[in-house]
Amino acid sequence: MLFGRKHNKPIVIPEKKVANWSYATCAYCSTGCSIELGLDTQGKVITSRGNAKADVNRGKLCIKGLLEHELFDSAGRGKEPLMRSRQHEPLAPAGWDQALDTTAAAIKDIQEKYGRDAFAVVSTGQLLTEEFYTLGKLVRGCIGTNNYDGNTTLCMASAVSGYKRSFGSDGAPGCYDDFEHTQCLMALGSNLPEQHPVIYWRLKEAREKRHFPLIVVDPRVTMFAQMADIHLAITPGTDCVLLNAIMYVIFDGGLEDKAYLERHTQGLEELKQTVLDYDPKTAQHVCGIDEDTIRNVARLYAKAPAAMSIWTMGINQSTHGSDGVVNINNLNLVTGNIGKPGGTSLSITGQCNAMGTREWSSCSGLPGYRALENQADRELIADFWGIDQAFFPAKRGLTETDIFPAIETGEIKGLWLVATNPMTSMANTSRIRKALEKLEFLVVQDSYEDVETNQYAHVYFPASIWAEKEGCFTNTERRVNLTRKAVANYGDSQSDFWIFTQMAKRFTNGDRVPLPETPEGAFEEMKALSRGQGRILDITGMSYDKIEAAAGIQWPYREDGSGEARLYTDGKFQTDNGKARLIGVKFYDNNEKPDRHYPFWLNSGRVVEHFHTRTRTGKIGNCNKFSPIPYMEMNPDTAKSLGIKHQQYVRVISRRSDAVVMVQLTQRVAPDMVFIPFHFHDCVNRLTLGLLDPYSRQPAFKQCAVRIVPVDQQEAGHLDIKRRKF
Repeated sequence: MLFGRKHNKPIVIPEKKVANWSYATCAYCSTGCSIELGLDTQGKVITSRGNAKADVNRGKLCIKGLLEHELFDSAGRGKEPLMRSRQHEPLAPAGWDQALDTTAAAIKDIQEKYGRDAFAVVSTGQLLTEEFYTLGKLVRGCIGTNNYDGNTTLCMASAVSGYKRSFGSDGAPGCYDDFEHTQCLMALGSNLPEQHPVIYWRLKEAREKRHFPLIVVDPRVTMFAQMADIHLAITPGTDCVLLNAIMYVIFDGGLEDKAYLERHTQGLEELKQTVLDYDPKTAQHVCGIDEDTIRNVARLYAKAPAAMSIWTMGINQSTHGSDGVVNINNLNLVTGNIGKPGGTSLSITGQCNAMGTREWSSCSGLPGYRALENQADRELIADFWGIDQAFFPAKRGLTETDIFPAIETGEIKGLWLVATNPMTSMANTSRIRKALEKLEFLVVQDSYEDVETNQYAHVYFPASIWAEKEGCFTNTERRVNLTRKAVANYGDSQSDFWIFTQMAKRFTNGDRVPLPETPEGAFEEMKALSRGQGRILDITGMSYDKIEAAAGIQWPYREDGSGEARLYTDGKFQTDNGKARLIGVKFYDNNEKPDRHYPFWLNSGRVVEHFHTRTRTGKIGNCNKFSPIPYMEMNPDTAKSLGIKHQQYVRVISRRSDAVVMVQLTQRVAPDMVFIPFHFHDCVNRLTLGLLDPYSRQPAFKQCAVRIVPVDQQEAGHLDIKRRKF
């Protein structure tokens, strides 16, 4: 008998009669789980399961993937295009031709009045790769604006920038299989169990077979930190100091891999000179990690036969994010841990296809890791697309984080947002709201018409969700996987691929630029553009059928079927002389730090139930019920000193704005720190500072200062009731 019950009530799992299974890839995080969607006899998706044949997830899915089949009929889906003349008017239904014609005319009008770059496009990491490629054609080859970027600037730009600075090219050099071979793993600013649960499962499984030291660097006692052998509770924003101090110990003890450094790197003396200023005795007072621990970690990492580093937003979302990535690369180059099993710098990417947009969208360059700054690259793509290479700019334009200030100054008059929601995702959202109000023309393209940014749209394009269309994603470890179309489009929504091709036809170059009729046709073009001597991004040996049969294929995968799981195994890098660059990184303390007026560090991050701005997971009952409202983790001792109780509401105030949250008392945060998940609208990003990294232009979401004051509990409770009705 349990809890006074005389009869146990058995757990009943309702039977779901599946007629057939459709192949897909999960469209949430970058893990790249292979997923199968179960359809009933009427062709409706009724369940989802992990693909046991896939090496990535081996049948496993997290809560989001297990419930992903509920997205097709979830609330708020866009059924038809909507339009209005002014932002204060109600949106009214329109036909596709009317909406596309109006948008094309508005873009041309803005460009004629103010110049080609007065219209900007901001994309996402959520589209299929073939859609990214086609959007790049539209923006670079037809519309012709240079102010084109993706919301991946908010999450992965520092990783991209750091890889390019160190290795000469983007592209993660390692893979998940490295967990099976490493002898020491350091995770910096990464909470795998909640951010990427299936990747964490792969790591956990590897450690159960063969225990190796796990070091977690994070100012918060995350779920990952609780499972680590060593937790380094670092002072926010000081990762570069810690890494320099670790390399100081390695050089001082002669623990570096001298042979590897001699053969495969450049800039060693500069790096040695830089780290001389970061001896552990000095560094401990900046980064908050004591001298002995720094020395212990340095020796542990350097002496391991193979050691690897992983990181996520705790490194990237900083004013020194790119420098942090460079310094992680420095550490692994110094110890000879690049290009070998178990030795790597592995950026754990954020969105399901952030890699696809980096590879093929032409946001920061041209397709296939080609550069706008390279005339030969411009000529090659222009010839392939059938346009004049002079149509391309000679260098990249504004990033997403620079586009919004350019709206404020009047430099940009029109904007097209594709599957991104800056009203919730951008730092200092009060400023973003004012920028959107100033636009002469805003297009919002999203699967959900109730997305917050649609409040300011002049035209809304309803887009299909992931398995209502067909195409590929590329995951963290460069693995290309496929999604087949499982069901018909919702209402009159259309695939992003269709929207882009139809819009391209409304511009002059649309008659010249080849526009394949199917995503698979676009994939064949991408394959042709990936061909070339010395190119690492080679997918020429892939096809849709091969990808599905293998449940995902890593690039490079050449026409002859050869490929590698890891990059740079031969020690040759994508630099001018083939050697990796060691770059001395100096720490500049420009963080907004706590003071007597704002005494707490504010940290933000993910929870496992939600994804990004909850546009999707907020509609799924069994995801949303675990985290339906914003909350704040606070140290019990601090709360007691302020007279705050568990589950009480408080107002959190920064120098920019305020937010109301419910308090959750926990020892996971230090007495001078609070933590708020970033998924909720009108919450944490009202507070964040958003200073930019000078190389990547990525915002510093995780370092700012706040104070906490009482709030009317009844009023806050009414606000929470509204928030539950997402």
